[in-house]
Amino acid sequence: MHTNRLSHEKSPYLLQHAHNPVDWYAWGPEAFARARKEDKPIFLSIGYSTCHWCHVMERESFENEETAAILNKHFVAIKVDREERPDVDRIYMSYVQATTGGGGWPMSVWLTPELKPFLGGTYFPPENRYGRAGFPMMLERIAEAWRTDRAKIVESSHAVVEQLQHAAEVTPSGGLDASALESGYLQFRRSFDSKLGGFGAAPKFPRPVTHNFLLRYSARAHQGTQREEARDMVLATLRAMAKGGMNDQLGGGFHRYSVDERWFVPHFEKMLYDQAQLAISYLEAYQITHDAFFAGIARRIFDYVLRDMTDKDGGFYSAEDADSVIDPAKPGVKGEGAFYVWSRTEIEHIVGEPAAAWFSYRYGVEPRGNVEHDPQDEFTGKNILYEAHTVEETAGHFGKPTEEVGKALTAAADKLMAARAKRVRPHLDDKVLTAWNGLMVSAFSKGGAILSEPRYSAAAVRAGEFILHRMYDAKTGLLLRRYRQQDAAI
Repeated sequence: MHTNRLSHEKSPYLLQHAHNPVDWYAWGPEAFARARKEDKPIFLSIGYSTCHWCHVMERESFENEETAAILNKHFVAIKVDREERPDVDRIYMSYVQATTGGGGWPMSVWLTPELKPFLGGTYFPPENRYGRAGFPMMLERIAEAWRTDRAKIVESSHAVVEQLQHAAEVTPSGGLDASALESGYLQFRRSFDSKLGGFGAAPKFPRPVTHNFLLRYSARAHQGTQREEARDMVLATLRAMAKGGMNDQLGGGFHRYSVDERWFVPHFEKMLYDQAQLAISYLEAYQITHDAFFAGIARRIFDYVLRDMTDKDGGFYSAEDADSVIDPAKPGVKGEGAFYVWSRTEIEHIVGEPAAAWFSYRYGVEPRGNVEHDPQDEFTGKNILYEAHTVEETAGHFGKPTEEVGKALTAAADKLMAARAKRVRPHLDDKVLTAWNGLMVSAFSKGGAILSEPRYSAAAVRAGEFILHRMYDAKTGLLLRRYRQQDAAI
């Protein structure tokens, strides 16, 4: 088995690559010095441990001996965990977005030994596809260009960096006036999906900052129509998200985003910062409307974080992976969302009838699976749970008392949660990040006050103490970014 320098790191993402045949370096002076000494370009790969396409590119390229040999011969290869080093990620993401029109992870950037980018992208396939070069061919072409036309590459890197620096300059505008706020409101109004909630087309991401703006715009708007529309766009979006498959209907908490426009098929990773910000959105919706529905969703988020994302000493973990083991007998084979999806037969076996029929009706479960558009064939015969019908509608459909059906549905959910707990869980990124913990502390503090729930207030205090005792140096005033396995750093 190969072992490289990343085996000495604490980042779960870097450790995932510690046994690649690629001669990886962490971001730092050792890698930079080698690149300058050998006059080699740098291949910089940035990602995070719960990133689906990062896993794909690792399997296809970084675990491949031949591809690794090309990388090791012609480049100094550096891995960066974007969650540990958002500063590095931000710099090179700006370059990739400016030069390609898009961005994402894994991010792949080629740099001069002076760390100036000259080519970038995101995921590269292992072979040529759709008229585009595969990753090995890209490496060969870049190596040849560096050997034969280095001066032009260096010149272009200088020019691009200068353009980015100029674009990043901010000229004071003299303050924020009402017209700027109205312009923002009108922009969100134009992009709002009035049928399905959310803003823009698929993929649909949760946008708690947008909720934050619109609710505050609503509170200060002078015109009744604007006040109501700004509020209602947020409320409609929060309801739609909560009913969809993007909301873990059994365990609580929200997945990263929806690949479709109706919040049904999620990208299944769960991020701490999403839970924190969305919890506040639902709390504020509850404060405005006094509708217990919104309070209930906030509680489910908090209870999920306390159950699955909290260190025994009180800090909050970073994320859970989208991919998980499909069959325990084949631990190396993973699938998107395998931990969360169900066949109708599984539900019938675990829950029994008639509760299985009631549960299936409420959560949209179909005998042959409910994912019609499945280009990767990941959900064949499987069901993603979503709120297809209310409890009252379910009771009416089967001609049963609402109370009887409600109790049966709760019992069915408990049985399925117990069965799910026996599955192989998705990978947990158990590093504690100061910034993300700050978001979650704020959310739990508000949750404790608004919902009159001492458990949530206590969780906020414990996490705050965790950060102060482990990651803050009172003598120097230095607050570190990351904590994992008794090590605070960065």
